[in-house]
Amino acid sequence: MNGLSALLSLGALGLIFGLSLGVAAKKFAVERDPRVDEILAVLPGANCGACGYPGCSGLADAVVAGSAPVDACPVGKAPVAARVAEIMGVKLDSSAEPKYARVMCLGDRARAVELFEYRGIRDCRAAQLVGGGAKGCTYGCLGLGSCVNACQFGAMSMGDDGLPKVDDDLCTGCGKCVAACPRGIVQLRAKKDSVNVMCQSHARGPEVKKVCSIGCIGCGICAKNCPEKAITMVDSLAVIDNSKCTRCGICIAKCPAKCIIDYAKIEPALPVGAGCENLASCRGGEGGSQAAS
Repeated sequence: MNGLSALLSLGALGLIFGLSLGVAAKKFAVERDPRVDEILAVLPGANCGACGYPGCSGLADAVVAGSAPVDACPVGKAPVAARVAEIMGVKLDSSAEPKYARVMCLGDRARAVELFEYRGIRDCRAAQLVGGGAKGCTYGCLGLGSCVNACQFGAMSMGDDGLPKVDDDLCTGCGKCVAACPRGIVQLRAKKDSVNVMCQSHARGPEVKKVCSIGCIGCGICAKNCPEKAITMVDSLAVIDNSKCTRCGICIAKCPAKCIIDYAKIEPALPVGAGCENLASCRGGEGGSQAAS
């Protein structure tokens, strides 16, 4: 009998506590803005953290709170940004352009010297710790695919030449590959910023030539010939200011190292012919002569 009384007492207490907690939960509940769930529904759900917030739910909370812009998701790009802006009732700034990963190195197996055969962990960061890796160029791509492994969207793969390749159709511009590269070779670029010096070496010209046949030798010819003054030399490396670049192609034609390319054209550096004034004339286009071979 005493046992039954104890059970009934405990049951009554549990019921009272349960009801009390239920009432307290309703009374002190913090109302959730319905826009959070609406935004969460249109986000891609990758939870990659590329936006700087802890997953898509963290970004949705931040957008509604006003601490994150409506176009903060690099994975969803413009379509998702437009829907988020619509939910928030704001106008989207359409001037922002999506960015894509670019591997700023052309030093593949055929062009870059390897000092030894690396047999360690297949990770660029690990190789960097072992004597700086096998590449003779201490600025070049190590070719072990840390950026490829970091990509959650299958946008990167290792080429037969030992360099990572990017599929722009799959690239979301999340920046995970950028963070994974220990040498800062993988960078994000807008498609309009297509003319780039595909080298990160700050070594002197003679040193570059010893370890890579397509590295920037710091000669400054591109800077001297740029009509827009869009190229400057920074510690023996040519740097292009894409806000000034008109993509005339003169730097591509003049570069003796052939390390400047225009991603929009996917053309190697071009030889200079008589009367070459721009990319069209260097190629023998309208108004120009056929380039010398």
